Amino acid sequence: MRLSTCAAAITTATLFASCLATPTPNPADPIARTISDRIGRKKQQKGEKEKKPSTKYFHEPGGGNKLGHYDKRYYHGIVSDEERQDTQSHMIRAYLNFFHEQELDTWIAHGTLLGWWWNGQRLPWDYDLDTQVSDTTLHHLGEAHNQTRYAYNSSDGTVQREYLIDVNPWIWERERGDGQNIIDARWIDIRNGLFIDITGLSEIHPDTHPGVWSCKNYHMYKTSELYPMRETMFEGVAAKVPYDYDKVLVDEYKVRALIETDFHGHRWDTEQRAWVKKPETVEEEEQERKKKEEEEKKKVAEEARVNKSTRES
Repeated sequence: MRLSTCAAAITTATLFASCLATPTPNPADPIARTISDRIGRKKQQKGEKEKKPSTKYFHEPGGGNKLGHYDKRYYHGIVSDEERQDTQSHMIRAYLNFFHEQELDTWIAHGTLLGWWWNGQRLPWDYDLDTQVSDTTLHHLGEAHNQTRYAYNSSDGTVQREYLIDVNPWIWERERGDGQNIIDARWIDIRNGLFIDITGLSEIHPDTHPGVWSCKNYHMYKTSELYPMRETMFEGVAAKVPYDYDKVLVDEYKVRALIETDFHGHRWDTEQRAWVKKPETVEEEEQERKKKEEEEKKKVAEEARVNKSTRES
């Protein structure tokens, strides 16, 4: 199911820049102990009451749709809608290029797949992008590409970016666990912290439920729904989607998601074949922009007044 050679001609020009990949820990190795084991032993030695530490690997600067979709390490503030959409467009192109160059399977999922269903592009209001891989590919990423940085150049040569592949050391745990590590890996834009969530699918119970694949967040698929993957285009580059993508989307979002043409302040324009902001949405955003400008002016004026009073006193 590898992408054909001709697909490479339409992908953007890229340059692979790899630092030394850092393999994810192997729990079978006695040297690679879990965080909770180490801390638990230290507290027991001190006679302290044992309290389980957080196992969460990926951290965000906050919750909600906005702050919850940035990697805390590279977050410098919420970006504008324009910058977010530009970041996401180039980020998914770079991601798909990387997997194609490495001859690794991946496919778009969840809201990203829904965007593809409508017009082969992201949903303009979506704050993150989602992809999936098999557990075999996931472990290969952890062993061979963890902490790799990928240098990207757009096809017209006007955009240069760098992305980090960060693989969660908890990828060996294929069930939900404590729910803190349902995201298996991330493809991160190191300029602003926006990312692509990568989740692995595993055949959790091949003995009792053969051919049923699941991520850690209880999304389940039959082999026949996933394979053979369909080759397509997404954001202008070659991509893959599940074989029975209609069923996958209806199971997750219901039929309404495939027929509703008014959503999240946007409407579907049949002539443009695109989601466009409704006039009232544009007006609300303009009022919000003006309000923030006024607040910033007042803040600057107040700081100037305080500084002046300090100098005069």
